[in-house]
Amino acid sequence: MHICHIITRLIIGGAQENTLLTCEGLRARGHRVTLIAGPTTGPEGSLVARARAGGYAYLELPELIRAVNPWMDLRAQRQLTMELRRLGPDIVHTHSSKAGIIGRLAARDARVRRIVHTIHGMSFNRTQPWPVQRAYAWLERRAARHTHRIVTVADAMIEQTVAAGVCSREKLETIYSGMEVERFTPAAERRAAARARWGVTDDDVVVGTVARLFRKKGYEQLIPIMDAAAGREPRLRFVWVGDGAQRTEYEQELGRRGLRSRVTLTGLVPPERVGDEMAGFDILAHTSQWEGLPRTVVQALLMQVPAVAFDIDGTPEVVLEGRTGRIVRLGDEARFVEALCELAADRTLRERLGQAGRAACVERFDWRRMVDQLEALYERLIAE
Repeated sequence: MHICHIITRLIIGGAQENTLLTCEGLRARGHRVTLIAGPTTGPEGSLVARARAGGYAYLELPELIRAVNPWMDLRAQRQLTMELRRLGPDIVHTHSSKAGIIGRLAARDARVRRIVHTIHGMSFNRTQPWPVQRAYAWLERRAARHTHRIVTVADAMIEQTVAAGVCSREKLETIYSGMEVERFTPAAERRAAARARWGVTDDDVVVGTVARLFRKKGYEQLIPIMDAAAGREPRLRFVWVGDGAQRTEYEQELGRRGLRSRVTLTGLVPPERVGDEMAGFDILAHTSQWEGLPRTVVQALLMQVPAVAFDIDGTPEVVLEGRTGRIVRLGDEARFVEALCELAADRTLRERLGQAGRAACVERFDWRRMVDQLEALYERLIAE
């Protein structure tokens, strides 16, 4: 088959890693693969070099920008339509909000045989003003009419999509987001090396966070949680892995609260090194306000690091209360503090939850399993 994937940009992020792994896996199985993306800019880092080295065709479309711009969006749709007519793929598979809408409409205009879209996280969500949510929901309903199958990375996305009237349940299918699980193998040497880099002792309890320094990732909630937990548990130290537009703002708030000396900011870390950083964590704190499937949580569990997280979207499908971590009602900062302090005080509990987390994730989220399921989906659609 010739499969064309379309995504808005190739920053370092879950949807992008998922897409590249899919392209690499399909190409290795003998399929012809083309990846089309818009320009990749911003402090979040870039995966363009990996895409160019993937052994499949990679095209960059300058008009496919992230910001909403009606003139550029119309140009992007026209350019995509022309490219798809030239390429003649059997399957077009779109990812992310902008590329998902424009790409599917372009595939319709190019008369592509089968059109697939993956919801990595809902394009309309609780972090947006209601007019924006309604506009995106309308656009998603329109695009869904021209989509043969919509893949979700968690069962929660199916329920939200059906509730919003985007499409019928029969058009939806969950395929969990795949990880390079071999990169997330716990080892005493990796743990010791990470903690040495940060200057923390074995008696310290490290609470780690892996996320862009960006408002929707929940740092406005995390910083007060850290402040309250640190006041109760003096052994706590914090490590933030990532970078983003709000870094200076968050650093200033940490300083104002007297927390700066207890927080290590690693900055941007390449995906292949995230496991090395997570190896030094004792607990993962995940305060994101909007998710699909929280890849960071899965990766932490693969490293046998239990998680404390808010109960949003696909998070409860991996953070199982009392089994792999603690799940907290969204916005309940006091309960989040309690959960962190409980795990900080009990090494045996942390170890038990972490071991159960790895056992639950190591096969379920292997990227090869994801590619198996996507390949089988494409074959069914072509056969139909």
